[in-house]
Amino acid sequence: MISKLPKWVWFGTWALAFVGGMVNVVGLLGFEHRPVTHLTGTTSLLATALASLDGAAALHFVAIIGSFFVGTVVSGFLIQDSTLKLGRRYGVALLLESALLAGAVPLLNRGSLLGIYSASCACGLQNAMMSTYSGAVIRTTHISGMFTDLGIFLGHFLRGLPVNLQRLRLCLIVISGFLCGGIVRTLAFHQLHYAALFIPSAFTATTSLAYGSYFFLNRRPTST
Repeated sequence: MISKLPKWVWFGTWALAFVGGMVNVVGLLGFEHRPVTHLTGTTSLLATALASLDGAAALHFVAIIGSFFVGTVVSGFLIQDSTLKLGRRYGVALLLESALLAGAVPLLNRGSLLGIYSASCACGLQNAMMSTYSGAVIRTTHISGMFTDLGIFLGHFLRGLPVNLQRLRLCLIVISGFLCGGIVRTLAFHQLHYAALFIPSAFTATTSLAYGSYFFLNRRPTST
């Protein structure tokens, strides 16, 4: 049950939502002026491009979607499970995400669309990596579902129905992390421009090291 979520899941969820909020601002404030952490708007833009017979734009949007999808495939290959479990290869996935974000910086500085694709791939990797824990769906690169859950909780409360407080806490953690990440990234963008993307890259790498240390300290000794 979600009530049994360990502390490392709570911390990791906020940290990765923070990263998601930071990365999304890259697309909004950069030369593309479009979000990169979720695909709803991108798919709509693809539909518009196809209807307008704009081949170049359609290929671009397909590349963004494809990059995100490749990230999810890599996550599935590395972690090999849809449920969070201590000991899986999350540290490796986080380091790979960090490398993709860092690698996007010089590409974006040159005005290359490959930087957008690299960031989108990193987001797909992160979103698939979190997946679920104890039946709780956890997504850290977009927050539409979290606001939907909040609305449902409010409706239940108004009807006098019980509310899952732990799920409510999870929603607030993801929303606050995503919001804080966007704020920090916006402030940093004006000073560092695309180099500010090194912040979520370092943050992801640090989370990877923290996770690796937690796993090492809490792993069960093997029987002889």
